[in-house]
Amino acid sequence: MFLNINDLTVHLQLDGPIDAPPLLLVHSLGTSNAIWNTQVAALRRSFYVIRFDLRGHGLTTTTPGPYDIAMLARDALAVLDSLGIASAHVAGISIGGLIAQSLTVQAPARVRSLILVDTALVFQPPENYRGRAARVRADGIAPLADGVIARWVTPAFLEAPETTGLRTMLLRTPPEGYAACAEAIGAADFTETSRSIRARTLVVVGAEDEATPPSSAEALRDAIPGADLVVLPNAAHIPTVEQPLAVLAAMTRFLAATPDPR
Repeated sequence: MFLNINDLTVHLQLDGPIDAPPLLLVHSLGTSNAIWNTQVAALRRSFYVIRFDLRGHGLTTTTPGPYDIAMLARDALAVLDSLGIASAHVAGISIGGLIAQSLTVQAPARVRSLILVDTALVFQPPENYRGRAARVRADGIAPLADGVIARWVTPAFLEAPETTGLRTMLLRTPPEGYAACAEAIGAADFTETSRSIRARTLVVVGAEDEATPPSSAEALRDAIPGADLVVLPNAAHIPTVEQPLAVLAAMTRFLAATPDPR
């Protein structure tokens, strides 16, 4: 499904009963909404699952940078608006987790609960993301692919067919979309902002994540009042693909224990 939203044509997928509680899923840098496929196969039984490709990713159109996280969060809110959804559970991975935090701060009444997967208050060191953006604009994504994939999954998962799929998603990402989102990550700092979040929150992290390690997840948990933390063994930065059933189990437990405001 495609929608014209703001200055974009946005690609989104809708699964599950339209009258079920809405669940918005936001993907990571250099991927697409397909990284949630395994979770959606189960979650669509109980939720109206909304997935979209970020600006400059997947099948959504690319606009010139600069982007920032607040802008990308407004894209997500516009998706909800276009579907007539007043509030939703929101889950985001990596940059998707930054977007989810921003969405919750901008429009707290729109968020029923928050699931933050392999993300952080601030990505360290920020200059790495600005440098990566410059390299991608100059040389494309391919020269960076091996290093990126090595951070996304553990060594034991490098030869898995799912990792080949991740590499394909990465290489198909428009360079400007990747670069502008990387710059947005480098400029983001929710160290103080996210302390205002009052939505019920779950933080999930791969035990072997080097990009947003467990220490970053702990800081995120400690910043958001009442947040819970789940650490997944044998997983790095994209556990929705590497350990999909473990992510699903954590999400399912959390969502089952979250009251439906209807």
